[in-house]
Amino acid sequence: MTSAFTHLECSACGARRTPTEIVGVCDCGETFLARYDLERARAALGPRPSPGRRTSFWEYAPLLPVLDPANRVTLGEGGAPVIPSRRWGARHGLSRLLFQWEGSNPTLSFKARGAACAISRAKELGIRKVALPSAGNAGSALAAYAAAAGMEALVVVPEETPGPVKAEARAFGAEVMEVAGGLPEASRALAQRAESEGWFVCSTWMEPYRVEGKKTMAFEIAGRFGEDLPDVIIFPTGGGVGTVAFWKAFDEMEGVGWIGTRRPRLVAVQLESCAPIVRAMDNGDETLEPWLEPGETDAAGLKVPAPRAGKLILKALRASRGTAIGIPENELSHVGSALGKEEGLWTSPEGAAAAAAAPMLLDTGWLGKEEKILVFLTASGLKYG
Repeated sequence: MTSAFTHLECSACGARRTPTEIVGVCDCGETFLARYDLERARAALGPRPSPGRRTSFWEYAPLLPVLDPANRVTLGEGGAPVIPSRRWGARHGLSRLLFQWEGSNPTLSFKARGAACAISRAKELGIRKVALPSAGNAGSALAAYAAAAGMEALVVVPEETPGPVKAEARAFGAEVMEVAGGLPEASRALAQRAESEGWFVCSTWMEPYRVEGKKTMAFEIAGRFGEDLPDVIIFPTGGGVGTVAFWKAFDEMEGVGWIGTRRPRLVAVQLESCAPIVRAMDNGDETLEPWLEPGETDAAGLKVPAPRAGKLILKALRASRGTAIGIPENELSHVGSALGKEEGLWTSPEGAAAAAAAPMLLDTGWLGKEEKILVFLTASGLKYG
């Protein structure tokens, strides 16, 4: 199957670009999103996969932006298993709690999905040097797929980034540049080098294709559950690509006839010490204000004080009748340890934060005990040793 990708469209002003153009952000400062001929995609995809069948990433090619199948760069991404909670959920009064185990992906995190799509498109556009700032798994995923594509890669990381993540990126041949400070400092350092050395920057929301790869998480949900979609999806949220990807994918799946109008409610999980999305949701704001003093954390992927696509993130949460919640830092190790002992799942601190949100939301009455809840464990704990 080939792609039904037709053009890029600015999420704010509606400006259009063709699939052959190399783009970053729009002239208005907002991000581009890929658009598709949904009728052509419907004809190519056919009926939704039978519920219960485990699907593969490139099975959704008509709704992915890689035009020539020869440019697909794959390491076996996607197809993450959904695992019913054995003990932990019931202990907290959650009778239908499910975990999606994204640690099964290449480089042991869901970031492989975004990297697969971004690097495939970079290859298609003739790009040879890719770079991004990263506080964790996005950097090692980009490095792996760049290596598979025969590209050079530069990853700029805060010094506090977990050692295994940095070692992994170096093992894939990437140059890893460490900087003092956090993600904003890493972004500034990369911008200086990118301009002078010709790197194509794949930063979150600075290019339009990582979100497309992450849409496959939602496609897999529809394939597994059919019309009986989860009531709630809980996802750890730093830059917000995954949250927007869910909403975009559900719209596209309705357009090709795979689902109706019903959507899961989306929950963005942040840290109490760095929660710009939570604050905006609580205050009814339409945009995100930077979190000025993010606290120290083991969940490096959640330490994002100024998510670039704030309007899109807030729109997705509100349109789904969702919410955002901040998790105390001391819950991460406690919940992570419990999931290991009670479920046999050693998740990253970000995944532990997502799991911690479920009983907290039950206690507030936002979740019901009988609701079907899908918690994303986005990476393996092995990455944080």
